Amino acid sequence: MSKVTLLFGTGNPSKLNTMRDSLNGLDIELLGLRDMEKAPPNVDESGSSPLENARIKALEYYRFYRIPVFSCDSGLFFENVPEELQPGVHVRNVAGKHLSDDEMIAYYSTLAGKYGGRLTARYKNALCLVMSENEVFQSMDESLWGNAFYLTDTPHKQPHREGFPLDRLSVEIESGKYYYDLPESVETSMKVGFRTFFENLL
Repeated sequence: MSKVTLLFGTGNPSKLNTMRDSLNGLDIELLGLRDMEKAPPNVDESGSSPLENARIKALEYYRFYRIPVFSCDSGLFFENVPEELQPGVHVRNVAGKHLSDDEMIAYYSTLAGKYGGRLTARYKNALCLVMSENEVFQSMDESLWGNAFYLTDTPHKQPHREGFPLDRLSVEIESGKYYYDLPESVETSMKVGFRTFFENLL
């Protein structure tokens, strides 16, 4: 099979590198929005779920660039937290304000503090791949979701990585260690889910 060129609809270099790692070894050349000559259009992520937002973005980028493209979206969900406090797909938007990385760390560490110092959390991820107007593939299967983890009220002493501010607050449940102090392979199950999605289609 010849190599397939796919555009990953993200301008976040950390997310692009993570996906490249997940798909390493497949016959896929993965591009990001920063690799394109034309600046991407502004996309109104107005969906009420990760799957709706992934589809909105993928279709918009496909129609703009006219090459196969996929987009991911995720929502953050907490156990035993009222619906009105669930971030869902609005992780960066609180009370009508778009939060910076530092503001996100401050807001969510304070929220965790109100629940005894930690929240049990999970990212629910969705993927949508658009090969053409008539070939649209999407999934929000649990194999794409991240592992459950603790979101703590005490940030890790290491500065946050661009694009992943909440990693400073994220603790693996099994070991009780911050993800910053663990090998990057801890989310192997999620990476396998992404890889399987593409292996089954391409």
